[in-house]
Amino acid sequence: MRALLDTHTLLWWLADDPGLTRPARKIIADTKNILIVSAASAWEVATKVRLGKLPTAASLVADFAGHLEREGFQFLSISAEHGIRAGLLAGSHKDPFDRMLIAQAQAENLPIVSNEALFDAYGLRRIW
Repeated sequence: MRALLDTHTLLWWLADDPGLTRPARKIIADTKNILIVSAASAWEVATKVRLGKLPTAASLVADFAGHLEREGFQFLSISAEHGIRAGLLAGSHKDPFDRMLIAQAQAENLPIVSNEALFDAYGLRRIW
């Protein structure tokens, strides 16, 4: 299975946070699965570190690619198609990071591992 990790899912996995559900842990821990992390997550984490909202993630920002490589996660760049799709998404949800993850999950036909119930309104398969 291929799946896109929401930013909080990535952070919780790396921190072994108990908020990560059993189904989410199972998907991520299964080495047969291909787990994908968006460039939007790198952007979101770096932004929140800069703003002081996520100081514990400074080491992740300093070596984002290295963390992904050590976990065996794949990186998904943001394409023009993703940007256009995110910009044209219907609905009033304003979070640009969520909008990009929704657009990428739709464009790449990926389920998303996330606790964000609002993703359900966009026809995504959400694993949590």
